[in-house]
Amino acid sequence: MNSISPNLNIMIKASEKASKALIRDFGEIEKLQVSVKGPSDFVSNADTKAEKIIIEELMKAKKNYSIISEENGSVVNKDYKNVWIIDPIDGTSNFLHGVPHFAISIALRSNNEIISGLIYDPIKDEMFHAEKGNGAFFNNQRIKVSKKKEIDACLFATGGKNIVLDNLTMRKTGSAALDMAYVAAGRFDGFFQKNLNIWDIAAGIVLVKEAGGIVNNIDLLKKDNITVKASSVEINEKMLEKLNNF
Repeated sequence: MNSISPNLNIMIKASEKASKALIRDFGEIEKLQVSVKGPSDFVSNADTKAEKIIIEELMKAKKNYSIISEENGSVVNKDYKNVWIIDPIDGTSNFLHGVPHFAISIALRSNNEIISGLIYDPIKDEMFHAEKGNGAFFNNQRIKVSKKKEIDACLFATGGKNIVLDNLTMRKTGSAALDMAYVAAGRFDGFFQKNLNIWDIAAGIVLVKEAGGIVNNIDLLKKDNITVKASSVEINEKMLEKLNNF
């Protein structure tokens, strides 16, 4: 196993603990699909519960760190330079409809730089993590971005509405965090999307970079309306040319 920092170890433990609750709740979704009320409120509660577990675990170890999270918003503590960025369920719509493709995402921003990131798919038991200067890993195996050089052979991920690019082979998976993790692992060759929140992509930024990829410059102090373009080095320029009007 690769050597990891105490902070990343905390993130791993928090995600694993929260995942147990998410797996249980996801197992109830199918039953709720037939109810009159539907599963929306249930999923909202699952989201909130998972976030609470993650925050509690992180704060046990680093009580002075600040927090930005999807459900809880921003909490500025004594240490405002170190900030946990948390998305308890990235891919909520998938979760809501019983589609097993969603993830827990946790990142650590230090002095306006993402230095650690973790994306955990609890259903597939797939964990992606990275730390600045220490590489990117999938279930403790080193990963690298794709080496494909011909854009016609590439597979890209995107999200949002009304994305039509006839000249690229694309998939919409419903989870920006996993899309970026898949770029880091070479499963996708690139990812691009508009109108994202910082908790959607914070962990993915360090993952892609540490896997040898490129991510466009992003203002890490912004919380929303973020545009991301990430890919392998080999295909980056060609992808950006195709995205000229994106």
